[in-house]
Amino acid sequence: MSELAWLLLVLPLAGAVVLLVGGKVLNKAGPLLGCATVIASFVLGLLIFLDRLNLPADERTSHVQLFDWISVGDLRVDLGLVLDPLSMTFVLLITGVGSLIHIYSIGYMSHDPDRRRFFAYLNLFVGAMLLLVLGDGFVTLYAGWEGVGLASYLLIGFWSYKRSAATAAKKAFIMNRVGDVGLAIGIFIIFKEVGTTSYAGVFASVGEWATRSPGSLTAAALLLLLGACGKSGQVPLQAWLPDAMEGPTPVSALIHAATMVTAGVYLICRAAPIYNASTSGQLLVCIVGAVTILVGCIGGCANDDIKKVLAYSTVSQIGYMFLAAGLGAGVYGLAIVHLLTHGFFKAALFLGAGSVMHAMNDDVDMRRMGGLARYMPITFGVMFCGYLAIIGFPFLSGFYSKDPIIEAAFNAGGAKGWILGLAALIGAGITAFYMTRLMLMTFFGESRWKKLRSVAEPAGREYHPHEAPLVMTLPMIVLAIGALGAGAFLAIGDRLVEFLGSSSLGEFDEEAVAGHLPMPAIVITILTLVLVAAGILIAWVFVGSKPVPVTAPERVNPLIRLARNDVGGNAVNEALFARPGITATKAAVFTDDRGIDGGVTGAAAGLAGLARAGRFWQNGFVRSYALSMLGGALLLFLALLAVNAA
Repeated sequence: MSELAWLLLVLPLAGAVVLLVGGKVLNKAGPLLGCATVIASFVLGLLIFLDRLNLPADERTSHVQLFDWISVGDLRVDLGLVLDPLSMTFVLLITGVGSLIHIYSIGYMSHDPDRRRFFAYLNLFVGAMLLLVLGDGFVTLYAGWEGVGLASYLLIGFWSYKRSAATAAKKAFIMNRVGDVGLAIGIFIIFKEVGTTSYAGVFASVGEWATRSPGSLTAAALLLLLGACGKSGQVPLQAWLPDAMEGPTPVSALIHAATMVTAGVYLICRAAPIYNASTSGQLLVCIVGAVTILVGCIGGCANDDIKKVLAYSTVSQIGYMFLAAGLGAGVYGLAIVHLLTHGFFKAALFLGAGSVMHAMNDDVDMRRMGGLARYMPITFGVMFCGYLAIIGFPFLSGFYSKDPIIEAAFNAGGAKGWILGLAALIGAGITAFYMTRLMLMTFFGESRWKKLRSVAEPAGREYHPHEAPLVMTLPMIVLAIGALGAGAFLAIGDRLVEFLGSSSLGEFDEEAVAGHLPMPAIVITILTLVLVAAGILIAWVFVGSKPVPVTAPERVNPLIRLARNDVGGNAVNEALFARPGITATKAAVFTDDRGIDGGVTGAAAGLAGLARAGRFWQNGFVRSYALSMLGGALLLFLALLAVNAA
């Protein structure tokens, strides 16, 4: 089956091309074509995956050479595909969850006059992400990386007539370029040090590289991390991700569950041999993950926009994956397990939020909702399944994927283990708080939207909650089932981590996860569940047991203000980069206008002044010239007299 792997890329990319050039004649058939290409890619990916699964562990990796791509001097890049457990796991996630989101989009975008273009961009997104994970080298990965960035820009700003959507698309594009520059420089360093960019060549040379030039190895690891932070919305490049909610909800689900934000985790895990050789690189990955867990949790606590709460939860959950990846050899598989379970429950939550918006005339403010469980039982059931999974309810997906990461963090040992473990543990409790708050404000309590029917706020908006059509609810139900059971299927018996062991991640090591815990694993599990229960209880006390105001209070405490101001992400970027950049630009303009241009124009003005003064003596009158000659002769005569007298 491996010889057909090229079709995994071609099918969605061909669908994108056909839909883009086909014109409005495909506006009706376009959604079906867009869905068909991704579903076909999923079926082919599943067949290749099963074929890999039946092979011995040492034969599960193969390369498919497509053609020579770049050959300049010593640089040779072949466009090839790597088929191994890691890449094929991502293929199934991207195409499987992507197919469900495509199907859901048929109903969600049914009234959009430009839905053909929307499905073309979705296909482009899936195709670019497949190139990213299937490419057999860093340059091929970078090509898919930039394709994902382009597709995200087009989809986030799809409704570009809205100023907020256009601004969010530009913000995402620019902030991702910061990370992309880091990734590009990291690849340059890799090529300079080992003379190739293919995974096989680079990873075979890591040992010699680490001995010869450990500084450049660490620099490459840190630059790859910068690229991963940009794509996955990790500190300090997380501020674009909540604003990306301005795009249609299926875009949010695709970005957060199956494509863009998982790219950074894939990059760190794919480059595992580099990070295994760089202690500093691994430590910084852990720090970024731990800090981002808490930043994302705080951001989700006080937002009233249902999609932004889920966006911050993604920031936090990806932080858990980074934390696991940074813990090093033997633990990478836990990051991938959580990535897969997160793909199910986050897609279910986002599509459920889209169903709520669909019923509430595109309103995203949870203060205007309430009591929707009675009107939208299927949507409520789906989101409740996703809610239980993300908070780590016992024996559901999050319990099997997130709790082992908490244990592995404590297992790091010493002060490092306590700091990382406590950050992950506290994050679990805060996650339970803000997700319970979301469910209470949206589905329980009084129906606050009824009060708004008779007032002008928001102007012209009417509320008629109703369940979404079958084309939207069916994908949601499938994802909800995955949210409930995927964790047990993947984690029990270490199914997935053992399967991934034959890729560049290396073998799973139980000793690295729980061999040196400062307390019994059952105690950590109990502590986690106690904090989760405390988070639920606090949310009930502050939200569930009292009326929710329809408008936000004007005076709030500093912590809530911090959460509502994007945890300072925008303020920090503005203070450290935007304002200094604006100041530097103004200084450059002043220097150019007054310095460079001023010098040139000043010299020209001086010459013009001299010319005007000289023109007084060159007036064309003979008498003036004769007077000048007489004056000159007189001055010369007086000078000679003075010399002789001396």
